[in-house]
Amino acid sequence: MLVNLVPEFLAILADPDPIAAYDRYYAAHRAILNAYWHNYLLDPESPPAREVVANAVRADRADLRTLLTTVDVVALVEDALRQSQDVLRGDRPLDCYLMVGMGGANAGELVIGGRSVIFVCLEHFTGRVNPETYGMGLSPDLLPLWVGHEVAHTIRYTSSTSRSDLRRLVRENGDSYDYWMTGSRATLRELLLNEGLAVHASEAVAPGFPRANYFGYPRRQYHRMREMESFLRQAVEPDLDTAGLGLRLRYLSGGTSRSTRTVLGRVVPERCGYYLGYRMAEALVQERGIEYALRAHPEEFQAAEELARGIRSA
Repeated sequence: MLVNLVPEFLAILADPDPIAAYDRYYAAHRAILNAYWHNYLLDPESPPAREVVANAVRADRADLRTLLTTVDVVALVEDALRQSQDVLRGDRPLDCYLMVGMGGANAGELVIGGRSVIFVCLEHFTGRVNPETYGMGLSPDLLPLWVGHEVAHTIRYTSSTSRSDLRRLVRENGDSYDYWMTGSRATLRELLLNEGLAVHASEAVAPGFPRANYFGYPRRQYHRMREMESFLRQAVEPDLDTAGLGLRLRYLSGGTSRSTRTVLGRVVPERCGYYLGYRMAEALVQERGIEYALRAHPEEFQAAEELARGIRSA
């Protein structure tokens, strides 16, 4: 089901007291917005959160309004959802929220009370960088790619046939996804595969884009990943079966310090784990297809890689 919260957010901006209006909006959609804040921003009850809201309701939204008048965003996302469910064989109900975010993630995945949820923050897809909203300036043409990416995550977390460790952790957490809990308890191998599989899924759902776009990398960074692959594999190998939030931040998060990303005396690129996970998943995706691989146990990927290497060396 598609839920479009954008008109309600824009109405907040016209209210005589937009901060109070945002509080009413938050209360009306508490389940999704509370999960969004906790997983992708900060504690919504904390003093810094009030400043984030104040900045968001004051920001210039001309780029967003132009997007909404020139692109049928609802139709674009609905088509992407249908394609994602068809290609990836989604077997659980899914809600997709179109919303205006607080400048955090451009899109993301959640599980709320056992129900799969994805969200897309349209301020990032206006095609124009906006410092006031932290909008990334992504083209709206990329929306299907990100929808496919996030749908893939929810399938790995909730499918009745998923054998992933993340599905187990979500169920142990009351059928709710928590970025920080999974980051602390899932192995680095599972976290890398989770992102790499989502990249493979987005390629299958929305083919035809330059490869770098599927990773969310600038083209130069994508080429650097390819050049560094041997070193990155060496750097990550000792930690693959270790769990720890610091590992998730090192390999999968943007905005981390150089010291956090220093391994074996070298600084690894931000979010290099997306590329590593993609390569780690590649053999099984090619052997069994993305539908199967999305649901596979982590050990299956290593076995497929070893088999593929044996075939190449024979």
